[in-house]
Formats: sequence, C-alpha cells, structure tokens
Amino acid sequence: MFKEREEFPIGGAGAAALSLGDAVAFQAPAPNKFRERVNGLPLFELAVDLGEDIGSLAWWRGLATMLLLAAGAIALRPGFEPFYGAQPDMLTGDAFQESRAYMIMPLAYGADTGRHMAATDAVVPLKASPERPQIDITATLGRGDSFERVLKRAGVGGDDAAKVEAMVGQAMTTSDIEPGTRIDMILGRRSSRTQPRPLQSLAFRARFDLNLSVERVDGALRLKRDPIKVDDTPLRVRGSVGGSLYRSARAAGAPADAVQKFLQVIGGQMAIGAIRSSDEFDLVVDYRRAETGEVEVGDLRYAGLSRDGKDKVQMLRWTSGGSTQWFEASGVGKTRGEMLRPVNGSVTSGFGRRFHPVLGYARMHSGVDLRAHYGDPIYAAADGTVTYSGRHGGHGNYVKLQHSGGIATGYAHMSRIAARSGQSVRRGQIIGYVGSTGLSTGPHLHYELYRGGRAVNPLSVKYIERAQLSGQDLVNFKAQLRSFKAVKPGAALGQFTTARSEARPLREIDRLEHKGAA
Repeated sequence: MFKEREEFPIGGAGAAALSLGDAVAFQAPAPNKFRERVNGLPLFELAVDLGEDIGSLAWWRGLATMLLLAAGAIALRPGFEPFYGAQPDMLTGDAFQESRAYMIMPLAYGADTGRHMAATDAVVPLKASPERPQIDITATLGRGDSFERVLKRAGVGGDDAAKVEAMVGQAMTTSDIEPGTRIDMILGRRSSRTQPRPLQSLAFRARFDLNLSVERVDGALRLKRDPIKVDDTPLRVRGSVGGSLYRSARAAGAPADAVQKFLQVIGGQMAIGAIRSSDEFDLVVDYRRAETGEVEVGDLRYAGLSRDGKDKVQMLRWTSGGSTQWFEASGVGKTRGEMLRPVNGSVTSGFGRRFHPVLGYARMHSGVDLRAHYGDPIYAAADGTVTYSGRHGGHGNYVKLQHSGGIATGYAHMSRIAARSGQSVRRGQIIGYVGSTGLSTGPHLHYELYRGGRAVNPLSVKYIERAQLSGQDLVNFKAQLRSFKAVKPGAALGQFTTARSEARPLREIDRLEHKGAA
C-alpha cells in the first residue's frame, strides 16, 4: 500500500545526540516495528495512469479503483427532495367563520366579506322592487332580419312596433335599411309588470342622406325626418404614370380597389407593359360626402389613359338593356373570355367519333362528357335564351340555349330541368341538375356547343360579345362621359361647409385664433 522511499534522519528524541564538546557524534535511529511489518507486505500502486500500459494488471487495478470511487460518489450523492416544515392546522368550525369575516373572497368562492347580522324589526321587506323610470337600449339590424322583429326583441310592445314600422315605411322601404344599422331606443315606465314598456323615443340612420326618429308626444308616436345634405361630386384622380402606375395613382389619392379595377379595364384594351412612364392616367370614382362627416366610396366609373396629350383609352361603365359593362368612348362595348364551364368536373369523353357504351357501335360524339355527381347544379355557359327544354331522345332531359353570335349550347342527361322554353338566362344561372336520363351509363353531363347550327368541340371555342349603343341611350352615354371629364381633379375633396357643420361649437384654441385675427 505504501511506496518505498529513502530514509532521512529526522530531528527528535533518540534521533541524534549532540555532545557538549567540539566533536559531534551521531546515534543510529531506533528500530520501528510498524515499518518493519509494512515492509514485509507486497507493494502495489492504486493511483495508476490509465494512459500507460493499457491492458496490464496494474491498469485493470486502476480502472477498478476509478469505478469503485465513481460508484461510491453516486451512492453518497445528496438528494434534492424538499424538506417540509411544520404545517399549521386548517381552520374549521367557528375559527374558520371568524377568519372568513375578514377575508376578501373571489366571486367564484362566495365573495362575502364582513360579519353577517340577522335582520331586526327595523327592516321591513319590500312587496316589490322599484323599477327604473326608463331604459336606454341599442339594437342592431341583422342580415335577413325585419325592422319590427328587432324592435320586439329589444322589448318594444307589439302595438308600438307595428306603428313604428308603418310610420318608417312612409318615409322609406324598411327592407332598404342596411344590415348593421344601429337603432337607439328609450323605453318608459310601464303601468304593470305584465305589460311591456312603452316606447318613448327611437332614432337611427335610415339612409346615407336621412336620419329618422320617432318620439312620443302627448301619448302618441310621431315620426320626424332629418334630411342630411350630401355632396355627390365624383372623385377624379389624374397624374403621370411614372415608375409604377399603381403607386402613382395611390399617391395621388385614388382608392386601392379603384386602382386595381382601373388596371383590369386598361389591360383589356392594351398590354399593361406597353404603358409608358410619360403617359397620364385618368380615373373617376363614385364619391359621396355627408354634412355629418361620413364618406362613401363607390365603384370605378371611368378609366382613361392619354399619351402625348391625346386620349389613347377611354372606357366608361354603363348599364344598357339590364346589363352593365364597360364601353369605349364611341359607345361600343366588348366582353372577352371563354364560356363558363357548366360543371366543375373533368372531361371523361372527348369530342369526335367513339364507341358508344350503350349502343355497342362507333358513332360521332357531338359533345364532351364532364364528370359530375348526381344532383350537382348545371350552369348556363353564357347569357342566352332557352330554345328547348324537355325530353329529347337519347339525350334524356335536355336544355338548349341560344347565345349571341350564332352560338348555341346543349346540356343532356339531366335529372331535373330548372329552365323553361323561352326563358332568358344569365351566365352562371342554374338551368338543371346532373343526372343519368336517356342513353347514359351513369350520372354525368353531356355538353354540346353549336356554331351556325353545326356541332363543334366545346373545349376549343372562344367568342367575343359586342354591344353597340344607339339612339337616346348613346346620347345619354356621351353626356355622362362629358360630365365626368368636366369634373376638376380633386374637387370632391374640397371644403364642404353646411349649416350643420357651422353650428358645431368651436374649440378653445379656435376661439383664440379668431380673437387674434380680429
């Protein structure tokens, strides 16, 4: 266990003796019995360098020593469990009630504080709790809701609600009131608890240009109209295209939606990439300002682009014959694009000669079959008139539409027809539902397209509809175009002063400025 080392003489009792004379004599150390016993044991080393003599007996002995020491350290590691101190006993019974009187408890746990005392003879119970003399209520008209139902839900009696709706109906159609309109009401004191509270007053914004109110005067309800002055001057924005037409128009004050629509309209007449930075844009938007401060921004009405001082593109949004579209300055309208797909399914059988799965021989397939589920709606591919509606041989339930430009479409194998002969239909209108009537092996839509009475492939046809204004319609169109171009850019954003706005009280800083100016 011990390493052998050289012996050195040490000072101490019996280690050496120094004579009193000039000569110095040394005495040999006394024999150590313990050292003699240790020297007789075999010597070995526990602290071995494990980087040397790997695999030797001394190395394995050092490894075992290291593992034993590590195991001992792990076994004697301290714990991290909490030490709990002495906990006071929970209060119960009278002690808990006594402490509860001084607590502030959350609402969920009772929320009672202070001492509770029983009522004495001085406390007289009420026969009935007093009612508030009036109640202020604000109701909101929901989408698809009626004016009378809103009043009844707010607590207005049936008779008063019916009278108010009749009076409001004299000023305007109640169905024209916009969803989300707020209705402020005051309900008065009722004669008994079994009766509804009487309506004292009611007020709401009926239209952008009209406030309506109902008040009870001498026991009778009376309607009061409060017209609001509105400035209908359209907003005209002009400017140079510069680096970006969109950013330039937005910086000039044009609404974002109007600029996006402007790009779509101009893009239908010329390539957007062909617009030069020196070109000038010109757009007109419906714009309304009320004297109370509200603003309504409408749709884009005019889109123009000029180059070198000359009008290159002039497009005006106009309604003619019940259809609204964009017309050129000459009165010519144009609608481009593919015909609407009647159903959203993929093509399962194309146009041309094929083997008929029911008849068992090859013949001409004069349309395309579109995948669809039973009962799916079928939409009209374009505006047109129903020329046939009913049973049609192998087509089963069949509808045929005649469109402009000598184009007609057919829809076969319907389960149910939703259009009658002679009816005018709009693009996207439902004309029937998918089925499997006639010579059909399963629910799908057989869709046909005819040009000049001859069947063509429906997937390869594009067409252009043109509308030409004439007569008084063209005169009105030209007049509207001139009025828009006569509007001064930014005129709609000018000062709008009315008697209502002048009646508003001045701020203290405004009064000081007026005194200083005087």
